[in-house]
Amino acid sequence: MIGFKVCERARRVDETWVEAFRALPVATLSDSMARMSAGGAGLRPFYRGARMVGAAVTVKTRPGDNLIVHKALDMAQPGDIVVVDAGGDLTNAIIGELMVAHARQRRLGGLVIFGAVRDSEALCQGTLPVFALGATHRGPYKDGPGEVNVPIAINGMVIHPGDLVCGDADGVLAVPFAEVAAVCEAATHKCEAEAELLASIERGTSDRGWIDAQLRRQGCTFEP
Repeated sequence: MIGFKVCERARRVDETWVEAFRALPVATLSDSMARMSAGGAGLRPFYRGARMVGAAVTVKTRPGDNLIVHKALDMAQPGDIVVVDAGGDLTNAIIGELMVAHARQRRLGGLVIFGAVRDSEALCQGTLPVFALGATHRGPYKDGPGEVNVPIAINGMVIHPGDLVCGDADGVLAVPFAEVAAVCEAATHKCEAEAELLASIERGTSDRGWIDAQLRRQGCTFEP
């Protein structure tokens, strides 16, 4: 049925990459991807704990309905991130404390909801990574339709099943399956360069000459 189907993933990013990305901040990954991809500033963490990294199980659901999300939770493997495109609607929550408890029991890596959650106090006290646009007390319906493991887009950020999904206090970012190695290498080099720069700042030896040089390139004049 169009708009109402459950698919298996054809591929899943390898666990070695998942572990490699745990040390890389989302901001650094974003810089390494030309700052052209993002889940949007509205996706905020509703949990306490470490960075979220894992392979995507994608879900597209009718706003306010979580029937297909329940199916995705049961399909996801340990460490997976269930990413739900619920249309960005905040009228009804897509998940709450009970579904998060189920995800935790199944040892999932996290949940990303392009929509609302509820039981937000309980979620924020937990350690399972949960990202969402907001919270509401109004619960979901369970009628469908929806789809599991199809390409989805969140604020223009396209996510395919099996892509790498990362999240921290700065937000959520998806790394395409085919670009994982290149992004990891670029982000690792950038982290090393920033560590050296931070050390020079602490020593008071950082070179600030680039500021005036850039101002001149952009046509800025300096007057007495």
